[in-house]
Amino acid sequence: MTAVQIPERMNFPQVAPKVFKAMLALDAAAREGLDPVVVELVQIRASQLNGCAYCIDYHVGDARRAGETEERIYQLSAWREASLYSAEERAALALTEAVTLLPQGVSDEVYADAEAQFGPEGLARLIALIFTVNAWNRMNVTTRRTPGTV
Repeated sequence: MTAVQIPERMNFPQVAPKVFKAMLALDAAAREGLDPVVVELVQIRASQLNGCAYCIDYHVGDARRAGETEERIYQLSAWREASLYSAEERAALALTEAVTLLPQGVSDEVYADAEAQFGPEGLARLIALIFTVNAWNRMNVTTRRTPGTV
């Protein structure tokens, strides 16, 4: 089986370096104080929902380096049916799905559960992390950035 080459449309960091640096700074600020494993689970799940192969590949690697297990990575797309995730992780994943699939809305229950797990400051960072990964996904899908590219 031969892999299909999908040509990249644009090297965004090269074409818009100031925007790219601002995204990196926002991403770093959003991660601050959050559990690195939760960060990667959120980023992988949003990337799955958005169909961003580059970000899935990138964050799976980061999750492994943060100590995440293969079993939990494999079951992430079915996290609701899996018994492998903590209450905090479940709250983060539910909020990730609600924010990523925004037209469906963020229910009061999902919001309250995430707030109970993370507190106001942690919740603010989690929301920022979710919209940041969604921005990365949109940037990379639009420009056709694929795994294995720098």
